[in-house]
Order: sequence, then structure tokens, then C-alpha cells
Amino acid sequence: MTSSAPSSELGRVRGFLSAFHRRQAARTVDFPGGFAALDDAYRLSRGNNHLLVDGSVAPEALPGHAEEAMGHLPYRHAYVLDETVAAACREPMERAGFRHSTSLAMTHTGPVPEHGGAREVGLDELRGPATASWDRFAPGAAAEQVRDMVERRAARLRGADDVRFFAAHTPAGEVAAWVDLYADPSTGVAQIEDLVTAEAHLGRGYAGVVLDTALHEAAAAGCALRFLTARPADWPHRWYGRKGFEVVGTLTRFERV
Repeated sequence: MTSSAPSSELGRVRGFLSAFHRRQAARTVDFPGGFAALDDAYRLSRGNNHLLVDGSVAPEALPGHAEEAMGHLPYRHAYVLDETVAAACREPMERAGFRHSTSLAMTHTGPVPEHGGAREVGLDELRGPATASWDRFAPGAAAEQVRDMVERRAARLRGADDVRFFAAHTPAGEVAAWVDLYADPSTGVAQIEDLVTAEAHLGRGYAGVVLDTALHEAAAAGCALRFLTARPADWPHRWYGRKGFEVVGTLTRFERV
């Protein structure tokens, strides 16, 4: 499903992502057309250590920027927000050994749902279920990597003015699903991210509970533009479409391990 949303809406999504990654980072290194967002506390998390291109970059220079900023890490990772810039960067990045992939940027155009009934939770309550979930998403991942992927949620608290985590619970009180909400009421933009259902509770409606809660809370915070990102090859983006989201563009990822 593709939206006819104006380019200004996609521009606001890109602007939010750029600001979030810059604010979340422990340190940044600027280069022409973008910056490196870095955090040694989570060195194995690509979400916390990467290049983000949010302007016009010289395509042939991008591999060098990655090498210079990320030479201390076992991987190189770059996000390019603009589709035209990404297309220009693809050939030089692939020549340098980078793989290319995209994510869909999807904005919520449906009616704001009633509060789903999930409740706000802290990092400690999510630590156990989030750790267990990585066995499904990254089987065989080293304990140090899983630790960084779980604990990095603490850094997200820096990324926006209003960062909250919501969880749906079983009748016995077990965390069944969870989601992040990053809201910037001053610009009216909010991102919904990292929606996960524990494997033991799949197919029971818990994902809808946390998504409805996040959408409701984002709207209540004054964010009329609500978005998320999803992989085009995975099934969730079709579910998001049924929940009122439409594709407004793509975001590009380059990775070398």
C-alpha cells in the first residue's frame, strides 16, 4: 500500500529520525552530508553505532567516512534517508563490500484508536522478555551482542522529549508484547518502534494492544504525524497496513561485516 502523502510529510519523518539519532548518540562526528552516531556502551549495536546521511553526500566518499568513523568496530553500517542520494551511493558502497537493503517508512492515516490497555513500563521489566526474544531474531548471537541489543533501550531515553515503553500483560502478569514510543510534541511527530510479541504469546492479539496504546498516546501528546519503519520482505508491514498505516517512502541501509 503506497500513500500519495506530500513529500513534506516524508521530510518530517526524515527530520525526526535525524534528530533522534543525533540526540541518542553518546557522541557524534560530522562529515559533509551527515554524521556518525556512536556509543561505546553498546558497541555491538548497529542502531547505536552507524553513519546517518541526512543531506547531500559525495557518493564516492561515503565508504571512507564509514571507515574513518567506525574503524574501531567489527562492522560498518550506514543509513541514507533520501532515496535519490541512496541510489547514487549504491554503486560505490557495493564496490567497497557493503550490502544494500531498505526499510519502509509508514505513516498512520487511519482513525486514532481507543487506548489499547497496555501500561507504561520501565527498563527492568522489559529486560527479561527482550533478552529471550533475541533467541528468535538472532539465533546464535553472542551473549555480549544480546546484552548490547537489550540494554541500548536506555540510550533511547535521550532521543526525544517524550520516550515511553508500553507492555501488554497476560492475566497472570507476564509481559506478552511491548513497544517503544518516541514523541516530539513540539514538532507534532512521533515514532513507534521495536514492537515485539513474546513467542509464547503470538497470535493472541497482544501486538494490537500495544500498538493501539502507542497510537493513542502519541495522538494525546499532540503528534498528528505518527510513523514506523518496517522491512518490506517481512509480513508485519502488511499487518500495519490493516492497522491504518501507509507507505510514504523508503530508508536505505548499507552494511558490511
